[in-house]
Amino acid sequence: MLTRDPDVLDTWFSSALWPFSTLGWPDETEDLKRYYPTSALVTGFDIIFFWVARMMMMGIHFLHDVPFHDVYIHALVRDATGAKMSKSKGNVIDPLHLIDEYGADSLRFTLAAMAAQGRDIKLSTQRVEGYRNFATKLWNAARFAELNECAHSEPFDPRNLSITLNRWIVGEANRAIAEVTEAIEAYRFNDAANAAYRFVWNIFCDWYLELAKPLLQGADEAAKHETRATTSFVLDEILKLLHPFMPFITEELWSIENLGGVGRTTCLALAAWPAPSGYEDATAEAEIGFVVDVVSEIRSVRSEMNVPAGAQIPLVFVGADSATTTRAKAWEETIKRLARLSEISFAADPPAHSAQMIVRGTLAALPLEGIIDFGAEKSRLAKEIERLAADAKKIEAKLGNADFVARAPEEVVEENRERLAEMEARRAKLAAALRRLG
Repeated sequence: MLTRDPDVLDTWFSSALWPFSTLGWPDETEDLKRYYPTSALVTGFDIIFFWVARMMMMGIHFLHDVPFHDVYIHALVRDATGAKMSKSKGNVIDPLHLIDEYGADSLRFTLAAMAAQGRDIKLSTQRVEGYRNFATKLWNAARFAELNECAHSEPFDPRNLSITLNRWIVGEANRAIAEVTEAIEAYRFNDAANAAYRFVWNIFCDWYLELAKPLLQGADEAAKHETRATTSFVLDEILKLLHPFMPFITEELWSIENLGGVGRTTCLALAAWPAPSGYEDATAEAEIGFVVDVVSEIRSVRSEMNVPAGAQIPLVFVGADSATTTRAKAWEETIKRLARLSEISFAADPPAHSAQMIVRGTLAALPLEGIIDFGAEKSRLAKEIERLAADAKKIEAKLGNADFVARAPEEVVEENRERLAEMEARRAKLAAALRRLG
């Protein structure tokens, strides 16, 4: 509180700075504190001069200090094409309609994930629907944990974990906590939301829960108990990370007794923010990361080269060292199940007619003779790359025309830039697939 002088505060609050000053003010000095401006301001860039600058100048004039020290300038929300919403255009998106259809958490997360500094938000129902699916993914993960009795009653210490998979996910959670915390403190809310999204969907749900199923459903009671406790601990950390972005679903999941809610001493909104523990296991990351990379690369090859979904194909590691050999044998059944492989073998040289890839420094090959037509596949990829290059050249010429950039609507220019970026990314993936075929 810079001043408690009622006369000064009255001058401040009754000035033209406050449009609601005509409502009248309480007589008690303590009550006036509630109306005193905070040390941070959230606003749009279009009223910086008319509103923010005036607040700053009048604060310095009347209180001899600035009314706030941080100003967070957020983007404008536009329609899906980038045009400014207008009733006359009929492109206004009603937030209440989005909330009714997709939920408040989905809309809130969408706006946070897209609120990059210096860029307007192109809001569309498809984007909100996508984050509604994310909320569903989180709910299903919690449901899976509940069905497998994943709750911990005693204090959880990651240093006591013995299973590699559990040490890996705790290390990944620690990395996500640090990334989200750093981004929030720097007001990079889109980076924070996207970091939380990647960890929850791409790491926890897609990989950890999938790899943990044999442990949770196995006969080893010690492994089952540790995995249940780890799952519950990481899920709690996830709910804390997501709470600023999705307060309703996270608070609901936090209160469920079978997920540990029976022992809660506070609601999630008042729970302590997760602090990075510094616990990361390089050995566990190398082993589980190897499994994740192998399966991901194989899935990518299958998709890019039109390998039939039901085809069981072999995998050959070429010139593998002892560490790679040990990891591949230890996780052989898991890799075969997730990547739909018939067998895993080792050789000194790559087999003929195979798609090749590098996985953490080791050459891996997928013999595809008899499964795909190599000649036809090379021709298809080459033609597609050539077509994308021609289309990209046209867009580059258009964007290189200063007259077009100056006269075309902003949303049209931005759309062309996005199309060009998508074409370049697609062309790079196809070129990598063509190289794999030799």
